[in-house]
Amino acid sequence: MFSACTKNFTEINTDPNNSPYAYPDQFLAPALVSIMGENMSRNRSFNNELMQVTVSQSDADATVFRYNFPDSWSDYLYNGWYTELTNFKDIYNIASTELNYNRSLMGISLICQTWVYSLLTDTYGDVPFKESNLARDSLIYEPAFDKQKDIYEGMFANLEAADTLLKAGTAIPTSSDPVFYGNISKWRKLGNSLYLRLLLRLSGKAEVADSCITKIQEIVGNSSTYPIMTSNDDAAILRWTGVGAYVSPYVATRAQDFRAASLASFFIDHLVAWNDPRINIPQYGTSGVNRWGIAPVSGQFVGVASGYSPGTGEPKGSYFYATDQTVSGLIPPANNQQTEPLTGMIMNYAELQFILAECSAKGWINGPTEMYYQNGIQNSITQWLPNWPDTSTTVKSVSDYINNADIQWDENATLDEKMEKIHLQKYYALFRTDLQQWFEYRRTGHPVLPKGSGLKNGGVMPARMKYPIYVQATNPTNYKIAVANQGPDLISTQVWWQKP
Repeated sequence: MFSACTKNFTEINTDPNNSPYAYPDQFLAPALVSIMGENMSRNRSFNNELMQVTVSQSDADATVFRYNFPDSWSDYLYNGWYTELTNFKDIYNIASTELNYNRSLMGISLICQTWVYSLLTDTYGDVPFKESNLARDSLIYEPAFDKQKDIYEGMFANLEAADTLLKAGTAIPTSSDPVFYGNISKWRKLGNSLYLRLLLRLSGKAEVADSCITKIQEIVGNSSTYPIMTSNDDAAILRWTGVGAYVSPYVATRAQDFRAASLASFFIDHLVAWNDPRINIPQYGTSGVNRWGIAPVSGQFVGVASGYSPGTGEPKGSYFYATDQTVSGLIPPANNQQTEPLTGMIMNYAELQFILAECSAKGWINGPTEMYYQNGIQNSITQWLPNWPDTSTTVKSVSDYINNADIQWDENATLDEKMEKIHLQKYYALFRTDLQQWFEYRRTGHPVLPKGSGLKNGGVMPARMKYPIYVQATNPTNYKIAVANQGPDLISTQVWWQKP
């Protein structure tokens, strides 16, 4: 009887028509879509509220725009990011086997891992790195928390390895890659551009500043060795086509919830003053395009001051159009961010130009700072309006726009004034890019944000998210070590690269 239970077991339970193995390329798209869902959710509800893009008007104290949010907010990103790291690591492990050997997939995996680990450590500080996601393979259920300095060193090593792997240009299935559609050279440019983002993040930390600046100079000065993005065509964007799995996560948000938050005065007032084409108000019966899908109030863009004390808020202002709205008489109907294909932002070319502008302004690299600054402005706009400026506009060049907006570069300004000018424009270039506006503000203090009387946390921008509460119960020993090393588990505790 017992022998009969196992007779021909393997043959009977093996599908003769399909492979019993998962191929490494099959993990890439689902993992990217999932990560982007987490990033976009917290970009909308957390980053945008902290960084005065929107104001979810409420008289409750526990509001993000007042620098006061529940501890439970920590769970969502921590869980989502670590879950998908398992898939990115599986891509590398399977692609490194003899049966499925693919150097490009290994390199892409390392870039994606670095991207996610950077989000984790810049959000929480010290987090599991070397021992993370090893419960299944190595039975490590309580991973140690690595210090942020060590995490950054590990991420830099991974990006170096990724660049080496991608040099071979090994092909991958086009259908597996929703970002670059199998273009390996663009993945390589992303890896090195991400490298510059992370090097700049550490460049103000005295103990590693010199080595970071030297590496920035090496990458920028050797484009054949370290290719970086050269145009908007190289931007890393998971485009929401609306087909299959590629439907924007914002579509799942109720329309009334999506349009509930008012735009903050800081965000909208600059764009109005600059006569920015991304928020042009189409005239009735004309073909003007409000590219960012912002609803005017009585024909005007009106913002709401952020950080106000309970009971002192202003009337609802302009907001992002939702999918259930059309604007009678406008041709075409108003754009809306819920279905916008470009909201799946990983890193864009304009951000890179502002990285180079800062490095140039500080004297680290050659090249006119003004050129990088203007390139950043132009490509920040043309990413959303590829044909700008066109014959229907009075602005004929980026120089016209800059002069009309009175945002000209001033080489004689102080470094702090230059940083404010660069980072105000970078703020708009980072629109919809996960939590990067928040990270950059914490690093530089720019752009300068107005502070309302209702702010909590001593009126100081939160420096991190707290660790999820369940981590204290499931990994208590390592949690306590992390807190002892980094400081109290509070939103006011600065991460390593923020500390003097």
